[in-house]
Amino acid sequence: MLRKLIKTIAFKTGRLKSLYLKVCKPSAVEYSEYIRIWGNLYHMGKDVVLWPYTNITDPEYTSIGDNVMLTNCTILGHDGSIAVLNRAFNKKLDSVGKVDIKDNVFIGHGAIVLPGVTIGPNVVVGAGAVVTRDIEEDSVVVGVPAKKISTLEQFVEKLEKQTDSYPWNDLIQMRDGDYDLSIEPKLKKMRQEFFFSSTTK
Repeated sequence: MLRKLIKTIAFKTGRLKSLYLKVCKPSAVEYSEYIRIWGNLYHMGKDVVLWPYTNITDPEYTSIGDNVMLTNCTILGHDGSIAVLNRAFNKKLDSVGKVDIKDNVFIGHGAIVLPGVTIGPNVVVGAGAVVTRDIEEDSVVVGVPAKKISTLEQFVEKLEKQTDSYPWNDLIQMRDGDYDLSIEPKLKKMRQEFFFSSTTK
């Protein structure tokens, strides 16, 4: 009852965001709908999934295309050092920039995207990467600073071979969408047996 009330208030008013995240523990899909309504993004395309606790510091300068997933990463639209520099040097400086995330982009857990960057389309940004400059189309980038390690097509081919080698590949091929609750228990069990068959509990 309390969860429902908090969710209702959050969705109707945009208030209680921290409480909504803590108490309701929304799925990424539900949280994305909340952000679509109250996130104040410059643009948010179709099929966008933002995991709860994704940090977008300046949503007004952030544009997100279609089929994008952000997984607890940080998207920065300003340089926070300006406040310190203005006081230290008696200046009135400004340093802001847009972040333009094109279609078909995945940004991994803990990645940081700095202001003034355009990503994609068709890009995977690895977990923990720091994106300091534009990422060209059809790229997989990792590291600090983020560097291209392959094209997206090469990455997909690698994943396809890997998937084909798994003993549960037949389940993956028959599942409905990215996650299928009806086969998930069997899939988890097969994965556990495969990963830990040579170890003991």
